[in-house]
Amino acid sequence: VQALLAPLEHSVTRNCVLAERAMNRRLQGGCQVPIGAFATQHGEQITLRGLVGSLDGSEIIRDQVQGPASSAEALGLQLAERLLAAGAGKILTAVYQGS
Repeated sequence: VQALLAPLEHSVTRNCVLAERAMNRRLQGGCQVPIGAFATQHGEQITLRGLVGSLDGSEIIRDQVQGPASSAEALGLQLAERLLAAGAGKILTAVYQGS
């Protein structure tokens, strides 16, 4: 089965998705809160942009990180931590507690 699927593998897409999903997972993203992640890969470098917003859009926290594609998941976690440190945790808590 792996041999049949191998031609479908696209490493750039895989790396970007790994970074985006790691950020979303760390922020416990779901359908209730505006969380966005967008990764691009140029050569062996990934740029990951992310944001967390309040439900009414009055507050949006944005940041980005760059690093080697081989560290895609770590970049996602790093960006999530930076967003949390910048106040995203307060937004997420308010949303998840229904405030």
